[in-house]
Amino acid sequence: MAFSHISESLGIVHPICIERGHNAEVQDENGNRYIDFIGGIGVLNLGHGHPAVVEAVKAQVDKLMHSAFNAVPHRGYLQVAEALNDFVPVSFPLSCMLTNSGAEAAENALKVARAHTGRQGVIAFDDGFHGRTLSTLNLNGKVKPYKNRLGALPGPVYHLPFPSRDNAISCEDSMAALSRLLEVEIPADEVAVIIVEPVQGEGGFRLLDADFAAHLRTLCDQHGIVLIFDEIQSGFGRTGSRFAFSHLNVEPDLLLMGKSMAAGLPLAAVAGKAEIMNSLPIGGLGGTYSGNAVSCAAARTVMDLMTEENLRRWGENLETAIINAHRRWHDSERFPMLGQLTGIGAMRGIVLEDTANATGAEHLSALLKTAREQGLLLMPSGRKRNILRLLPPLTIEPEVLNDGLARLESALETLSS
Repeated sequence: MAFSHISESLGIVHPICIERGHNAEVQDENGNRYIDFIGGIGVLNLGHGHPAVVEAVKAQVDKLMHSAFNAVPHRGYLQVAEALNDFVPVSFPLSCMLTNSGAEAAENALKVARAHTGRQGVIAFDDGFHGRTLSTLNLNGKVKPYKNRLGALPGPVYHLPFPSRDNAISCEDSMAALSRLLEVEIPADEVAVIIVEPVQGEGGFRLLDADFAAHLRTLCDQHGIVLIFDEIQSGFGRTGSRFAFSHLNVEPDLLLMGKSMAAGLPLAAVAGKAEIMNSLPIGGLGGTYSGNAVSCAAARTVMDLMTEENLRRWGENLETAIINAHRRWHDSERFPMLGQLTGIGAMRGIVLEDTANATGAEHLSALLKTAREQGLLLMPSGRKRNILRLLPPLTIEPEVLNDGLARLESALETLSS
């Protein structure tokens, strides 16, 4: 399918155009139906058109569509801030700013951290992803396709290896790299921020090593460094918990949120300790559309729906089905390219390995096409684009989930024949 008048710099994974969706199923303009394991790249944890969200949005449109909060406040923004204070599992009161996107949240987090510390240095991680704006680009832990042809980017930013049970990098490896960085490249008292994803999204659904997370927390406390957890993709129930940092038993100073926060409407946030969030002068934070009233109505409903009981039940159902399917496929030895399962809870990736006839990336590229032809939409990830990330809605019906996994198995069989 050709997309006229659209920049060719936008990478299109699936050359179709969908026109309607319901929970985990979508239909394109030609009437073809698909099971959606992409979910807007993690935006639709509650599925397409959750009825409670739709009802809240329609009711809000009838009352107030928008007011720029920093000009004339509206109650929806205030209610989201209050709800976040209860929803985010930290031991301190939250102060927040709502934004339009995750990248905007990351940009503003850098601003307040610089103002709070009086420093500029940033430490990020290999294979991390934090956005496509100029500052967030430099945080990203790979060059292609994000940093090509752009020259110098805002900094200084230093990268460390990301330690995880899902890769070959240990806690000790990253601790040694961090020690070297602070001895050779930049002193700790010039570092403003350490930013990390508790579970990498674009990087391949890799869970951060818990011991290393605790080490970061101790280091930041010792040297006055702001610790930022980017949960734009892993938050709002993706792992089966409200936020993935709960799996690490470490709290951030600032938390980045977005994607599923408003069930498909544009809304994100940076939230954290008030003494950090209040570091800029009045007027230093704001935005014309950020905290839009309709998006806020959706977000309030999302948080109402994401009770601990619901998240646990949804997460366990997804996790069990995916683990069992992967184990069955792996034990059968039918699929030579099938590698390990990454991630935690309902946030899972599958590594596709190199074989004698193709690389893992080539296998995944073929799998995306084959699965689409069989009515299943899938999404790649990883530095080498060889890790399949599975993002079905948490609310997916069991029969639809099983059907989607069966189509994935059929696509793997087609590639292996």
